Formats: sequence, C-alpha cells, structure tokens
Amino acid sequence: MKKKLVSAVLCTAMLTTILAGCGGGEAAPAATEPAAEAPAAEEAPAAEEAPAAEEPAAEAEAPADSEGGRTIGYTCMDGTNPFFVALEGAIREVVEAHGDTLVSMDPANDSNTQIDQIEDLISRDIDLIFVNPVDADGIIPALDMLKDADIPMFGFDTQVGDMSYLVSYAGSDNYNAGYVCGKDLAEKCPDGGDILVLDSPTMQSVTDRTNGFLAALEESGVTFNIAGQQDAQGNQQLGNEKATDLLTASPDVVAIFGGNDPTALGAYAAADAAGVTPMIYGVDGSPDVKALLKDTIMEGTGAQSPISIGKTIAETAYQWLDGETVEEFIPIETFLITADNVDEFGTDGWQ
Repeated sequence: MKKKLVSAVLCTAMLTTILAGCGGGEAAPAATEPAAEAPAAEEAPAAEEAPAAEEPAAEAEAPADSEGGRTIGYTCMDGTNPFFVALEGAIREVVEAHGDTLVSMDPANDSNTQIDQIEDLISRDIDLIFVNPVDADGIIPALDMLKDADIPMFGFDTQVGDMSYLVSYAGSDNYNAGYVCGKDLAEKCPDGGDILVLDSPTMQSVTDRTNGFLAALEESGVTFNIAGQQDAQGNQQLGNEKATDLLTASPDVVAIFGGNDPTALGAYAAADAAGVTPMIYGVDGSPDVKALLKDTIMEGTGAQSPISIGKTIAETAYQWLDGETVEEFIPIETFLITADNVDEFGTDGWQ
C-alpha cells in the first residue's frame, strides 16, 4: 500500500473538486449564453479513429446549411463536474467556429429539472440539441417533446434509455473503463478481500463501469467480497459521506471502486480521515486524481477524454447538418492510468 500524501494535497484536491460535485436539489442555473468568451477547449491529443459502428449509419435528413446563425441546445447531468466543463468547452468551440450559438443548461443532477430545461430550450426554437441524461429512462418524456418539435438529438457520454431517438451518439467505452480497474486490482491483490463499491444506478455510464469492474474481478478467479455498495450519484460530497459510513462498518477493505473520479476523491478523503489505506479506483482520468496517483492510496483511474467526446459529437452533428451520412454509435477509447504511466499524460489537464 502506498503512503498517504500530506493533508495539504488532500485539501487542495478536495477544494478544487468538491465545488464541482453535483448540487443536490438546488435551483438549476440559468442557461449559459455564450458568455464573455468561454475558454476554448484544449486541443485533444491525436486519437485513433473511432472504430466503425456495428449499427447502421444514420442518413441525414436536414438540409445542408453552413451559413451559421443556428441556436444549438446543450444539456448534461452536472454542468459543474470538471469532466463536463471540459466536454462542453469542446462542443462550444466547434459550434462557435461555425458561427452558431450554444445555449447550455445545467440541471444539477436532477431529472425533473432537466426535463423542464429541455422544454425551455424547445421554446427558444433551437435547431439541434446535444443530450446527456441525468436518468437514462427518466429523460424519455423530454425526448418525446424534442421529437414532436422535430429537433434532432445527438447524445454524448451517457446513453439514453431508447437510443432510437438519437441521430448519433459518442461516448467512452465505459464498460472497459471499469474493467481495466478491476483487472489491475486483481493483479495487485492476488489474495482478494473485502471491497466497497460506490455506484450510481440511474447513470448508465456508471452502471456500465461498475459492471465492467466486477466482471474483471470475477474473471480473475481471485475471491473478492463486496462488503458494501451504495449510490453516490457521481458526487464527491455524497461519495465521501457514503464511504465514511461504509468504512465505519468495514474498515479493513482492500479496495474501493468509485463510478467516477469525484466519487473516488470523496472515498479518498473518507479513508484518509479514518486512517485506513484501501486501494482506491475511479473513472475519468481527471487532473485531480492523476495528481494523487503517485505515493498515495489513489491507485488508478479508468481514463477517458471529455475533449475527444465533445469534439467528436459536435463535428458529427455538423457533418449531418451538411447532408453527410454519420455513424449512429461512435465509441471513444478508454484506458487505465496509474502511477506507472501518469507522466505520459500529465496532471495539469485532461488527456
């Protein structure tokens, strides 16, 4: 087990990301009109071409129009999460490069608020929308409204309950993001032991990651026992609270898996406060977690690239608007980052 960083590092990580956690029940912020020059997204490193989708390509139905002036909608589950901040920035960069306007909504992880905000976007006569659901099935009524309004939908990062609503979808291979974490744990802990899992059943992306993580453990043949599994809603503060309770009941766990990096950071703080040293895994590849991978109990993160996801789905939408045929499903590669390879990716930004 690695020794813990000094509390100053922990405080820094907590302060920078706890503010990025999902807001529980607060009123959603007003739509973000293109403000004083939203910072352009970082240039994503050259990535391999996305594998060809197995599903049939979607035929464009919209007329070609490259003159700009469109109003484009955007909604994600939690606009304060650093992952979605980077992703929205990448989409915004593409939209504004085409002379169009991006109107962003943040439902603060509340499904009912997201539906209300999508209805508001429809009233603004948006020409197209980028969709990331708070709840994969709960968003369906909003998708019905968008369909009735003849507004094309492009999904990203988390699938909706019925993918037939979408023209195209780009997202990480979330199952693999969890799988690589489970495989790493089994290799590093051949004797097995008790573990904790902090998931989020309403978020399909987190469910896929959790399934991948547990599948890797099962395939390894090493015996692991889930001593506790709780819904942390992808939220750092809630992840901290859930992990604190679970560690009180099971202080000797060998590992904790968080469905995303904010959850993992919450678990990290809980373990530090409890004076225990389980190996902690998250999913995202966020700068804050990467900074903790050396010499701490933060063991690994199933990395994805919000910049690649954002640019891919935005460019796909414009290809479709120009009358091109686009793929219905575009997977984005995921991979494991640990202390062994973190220097390749850096800790000052997203990969």
